[in-house]
Amino acid sequence: MSLFALGINHQTAPVALRERVAFSDDAIAPALAALRALPKVREVALLSTCNRTELYAVADDDGQALADWLATHPGTGGDAGTGPGQALHAYLYRHQDGDAVRHLFRVATGLDSLVLGEPQILGQVKHAWATARGAGTLGGQLDRLFQRAFVTAKRARTETRIGNSPVSVASVAVRLAQDSFAQPSDSTVLLVGAGDTIELAARHLAQAKVKQLLVANRTYAHAQDLAERHGGVALPLDELDRHLFLADIVFSATAAREPILSKAQVAAALAARRHRPMLLLDLAVPRDIAPDVATLKDAFLYTVDDLERAIEDNRQSRREAADAAEVIVDLQVSRYAEALAAGTRNAPLKRLRAHGESTRAEVLARAKQQLAAGQSPEAVLDFLAHTLTNRLLHAPTVALREAAISGDTDLMHAVDRLMHGADADKDDDAADPAP
Repeated sequence: MSLFALGINHQTAPVALRERVAFSDDAIAPALAALRALPKVREVALLSTCNRTELYAVADDDGQALADWLATHPGTGGDAGTGPGQALHAYLYRHQDGDAVRHLFRVATGLDSLVLGEPQILGQVKHAWATARGAGTLGGQLDRLFQRAFVTAKRARTETRIGNSPVSVASVAVRLAQDSFAQPSDSTVLLVGAGDTIELAARHLAQAKVKQLLVANRTYAHAQDLAERHGGVALPLDELDRHLFLADIVFSATAAREPILSKAQVAAALAARRHRPMLLLDLAVPRDIAPDVATLKDAFLYTVDDLERAIEDNRQSRREAADAAEVIVDLQVSRYAEALAAGTRNAPLKRLRAHGESTRAEVLARAKQQLAAGQSPEAVLDFLAHTLTNRLLHAPTVALREAAISGDTDLMHAVDRLMHGADADKDDDAADPAP
């Protein structure tokens, strides 16, 4: 039985491929059920964000079934042998056992993020854990692993500077806007969506003293709530075309499976603006804004992959804190391995105690039945002691007899050591009279 972590992320696959295997929230539970039904898969959790889609699983095989499932997910548009499905295999990374532990700890800590140390990923990992738990696909091993990942991330953020002034993709996008021709303080900004990424963008824009904020969302009540909290105006998503020309800057991050802004829509808005330039920041995977919008003369489109290039300097400046966080990750990986090994070594003891407890419960129940039937307490006590002794000593007696015949001296010596310990405990009890 092995632990696996496999998937694709912003470092291994372009956005065009990542968006084909991204999962919406309502698709994760059915996906977990399908994954758990794969042969030899015992536990599984699915993490899907704008920058990564990953499976964490405990399985009895080499993990190939999990890789094939991900490659043939309906969103990839291919099968395991041809087309995009086969293409995904080329971008897929796979970690096993200790390497899988290290990978999850680094992900939860923000060391594997597009923006080094960004805080959103920990919440997303917790959401993946909670979803798997709710779906019944999370067993003891993965549960303990995720709990340890949360501890690791908390220590890294409290003990290193990686948690100071945290940076998110949304904040980098706002900073990019501030460094462009469209200053938020002099611009009308349109936010499309109402999730965590857009919420963060709204906060950073409010801090940048945005001139006017518009919020469009499929669920109008969510748009109203976000707009009221940040001094903006809410719009129904189906009225986007009527108001798009007002926007100097557009931030979009929805869970739509298809682009919600086409080249024709943006071209019409630019014409209405008399071709004043428009900055569009697509923070969604799958993409919200059609890629060919970038071909329009006065449209400046950035995706999450463009942001990676824009924040390279930021990543470098945080490397010192990241190195300290890596030390914490190493320590926590070692401690997790030690705890796992200790649990394995204690397994025989747990089985022995479980056997003793079940035997005691069964014999005690029979003794109570005899008392209820009117047998004398002396007879019942004799039955209880005799039966319990025979049941507990039967298996060890048989094993010792076979060891004596076969000359298994190791087992004989082990029994001597056990009995010596029992005799020592008896001597201690005799030396310390009860008060």
